[in-house]
Amino acid sequence: MAAPKHAHHALFPGTFDPVTRGHLDVVRRARQLFGRVTIAVAHNPEKKTLFGPEERVELLREATREIGDVEVTLIEGLVVDACAKLGADVIVRGVRSGTDFDYEVDMARTNREMLPRVETVLLAPAPEHAHVSSTLVRQILALGGDASAFVPPGVARALRERRAPRADARRAP
Repeated sequence: MAAPKHAHHALFPGTFDPVTRGHLDVVRRARQLFGRVTIAVAHNPEKKTLFGPEERVELLREATREIGDVEVTLIEGLVVDACAKLGADVIVRGVRSGTDFDYEVDMARTNREMLPRVETVLLAPAPEHAHVSSTLVRQILALGGDASAFVPPGVARALRERRAPRADARRAP
């Protein structure tokens, strides 16, 4: 995939717990638009996640290997600080709904006030991924379901390894 003539460095931040096919759709499109993409895996030690930060980084590296010019890194703190440190001039965010849009516009305005040289671009995922979120995937898993249709193969494998026991399987005989 060739980089655009005037390539930018885009930062795609998120928790990615777990990464979904919708996330990968946004990464591919950001790569086409901006040339270089860094996926910034947010680490908040106070937030309970299914996968640890290093696991999420590795799962994303595996899932994006074939895309090209995509880096994955772990960040702590403000996204604008990560942009400054990494030299990114664009923040890419995925939006699935009007609720996402309202939240992301507020964040974009805040980030622009804090670091005016960085623009935020909002991308809607492809329709077949628009209903999928990491939260939905975790809920399916917690209820004993199979979420493999919504995540890349490496993540599906990792989810199977983490599968929560079903409530009826936990009952004593």
